[in-house]
Amino acid sequence: MTGKTSDFFVERLRAWGVTRIYGYSGDGINGVLGALQRAEKAGNGIEFIQVRHEEMAAFMATAHAKFTGELGVCLSTGGPGATHLVTGLYDAKLDHVPVLAIAGQAESTVRGANYQQELNLDRLFADVCGYVQEVAAPAQLRHVTDRAIRIAKAAREVTAIVLPKDVQDQPYEEPAQQHGFTRSGTGYSRPTIVPQPEDLGRAADLLNAGTKVAILIGAGARSAASEVVEIADLLGAGIAKALLGKDVLPDDIPFVTGAIGLLGTRPSSDLMRKCDTLLMIGTGFPWAEFLPGDGQARAVQIDLDPAMLGLRYPVDINLHGDAAETLRALKPLLRRKEDRSWRDDVEAQVAKWWETLEERAMAEANPVNPQRVVWEMSPRLPSDAIVTSDSGSCANWYARDWKVQAGQRGSLSGGLASMGAAVPYAIAAKFAHPKRPVIALVGDGAMQMNNMAELITVQKYWRNWEDPRFVVCVFNNGDLNEVTWEQRVMEGNPRYPTTQDIPDVPYARFSEMLGLGGIYVDDPLQLGSAWQQALSADRPTLIEVRTDPSVAPFPPHLTLQQAKGFMTSMVKGDRKVGTVLVDTARQLFQEIKN
Repeated sequence: MTGKTSDFFVERLRAWGVTRIYGYSGDGINGVLGALQRAEKAGNGIEFIQVRHEEMAAFMATAHAKFTGELGVCLSTGGPGATHLVTGLYDAKLDHVPVLAIAGQAESTVRGANYQQELNLDRLFADVCGYVQEVAAPAQLRHVTDRAIRIAKAAREVTAIVLPKDVQDQPYEEPAQQHGFTRSGTGYSRPTIVPQPEDLGRAADLLNAGTKVAILIGAGARSAASEVVEIADLLGAGIAKALLGKDVLPDDIPFVTGAIGLLGTRPSSDLMRKCDTLLMIGTGFPWAEFLPGDGQARAVQIDLDPAMLGLRYPVDINLHGDAAETLRALKPLLRRKEDRSWRDDVEAQVAKWWETLEERAMAEANPVNPQRVVWEMSPRLPSDAIVTSDSGSCANWYARDWKVQAGQRGSLSGGLASMGAAVPYAIAAKFAHPKRPVIALVGDGAMQMNNMAELITVQKYWRNWEDPRFVVCVFNNGDLNEVTWEQRVMEGNPRYPTTQDIPDVPYARFSEMLGLGGIYVDDPLQLGSAWQQALSADRPTLIEVRTDPSVAPFPPHLTLQQAKGFMTSMVKGDRKVGTVLVDTARQLFQEIKN
């Protein structure tokens, strides 16, 4: 029988299907922790994963939602613990995944007294959350919990429940059947949403009229992978992938052009520059310069979130609906295009691009070309591998050089593009899928920022995983590399050592100190064996690669302004620019000429 309010809360989370919580303890949330302990002792507990920092708990909850489709849950004490959650919660908000945050609070009897660790958390969470509520009485908790979880799941939102310390420990009271109370229930099942038949007909007419059709998919197309391929085959279309949709389709499909945008491929860029018809599916890709120009292409967009429709491009026909069901309804209305010249050209460009990437990856560097790190990883990954990446220059190689196979998954901080997400994402992926190998690609800046500490979390839990394969690959170049190149290309400024130099840390040795594996690589010929060794190790392993910071993560097409900015940075005396790879420099000057 339910005792304290915190006991009811844990029971209610279980009733909603919550099986795992990522968090860190503190006195402001001790009542809930006690309830978790009692539930565990009774055999009906919720797994609690202790992280090193609350921000990492929120990242893990976000990754859990991404890699399972379930609600992600994170927990903190009040005050500083709650403020630490915010970055990871914004990551969930911007990537549209359901996450529930649970935060402690000072006693309700001292609210408004400027008490220790007393913050107005409802105001703190107001922007990041679709629903946030501080619980003032035990009878209120039932509907607050039900509503927070239902909104998170239904709207793919972040929600938060704030629990004062004294309320957690009060005897639980069911809401009365009388005025001033409300009684709620559990349960939510997502409906199938399909556009109106007349709108589908108009969309089909537009797509049938096009001669050069481009398809752009994002994470929202994940449930519709086979339907996307079927539609592309009918329309003779090429398919570009927004970064969060990288793993939706494998890269061995000859008309899949790869990632789009600053981290994207030349075939994807050309697909958008030359198409006359655009079909966007489940994507909020933000950069206008990589989409067709106004008036160039007629467009159809499909999205489950009506707020995203017509937001990135002046779309002719917006279809509010589930991607898979909408495409199934659209398919009988489409005519197969007999002229395949557009498709043939796309496939030829894709084949040439993979050859170009291999040439770039195998180009000499000092000492190791960072592109080659991922290029060598790609064919060695098992077909069920999960890959995470941090933001920074390593995200370029993740986006371009990882050739996704069918069955593999991958993600990163997309809309927020936050540093520090790769290792917590990987940890959550491993807990969600303990039999699958997981790989995190991390820059040295992010590793120093917070990911090194989370190796301690790996050390704490890895023996509980059914499969020990967990690899962290650190690109050690002593530079905040992505920002360095942004300074050069976007601003025309030389590298600024004061802000860009970071300490040299022996990452592989640190991993070994924790009882994990450590491999150091400063010779490109060692990369293949290093990946093989790490992927067959009997424990989580860190590969530290000494990479060349002078390999430029240029966008697929440099604008004249960007090229001029880069030239200006050289003129201004950037000492590092002279060591840029010959192959990369040739690419730059070819862009200027074109």
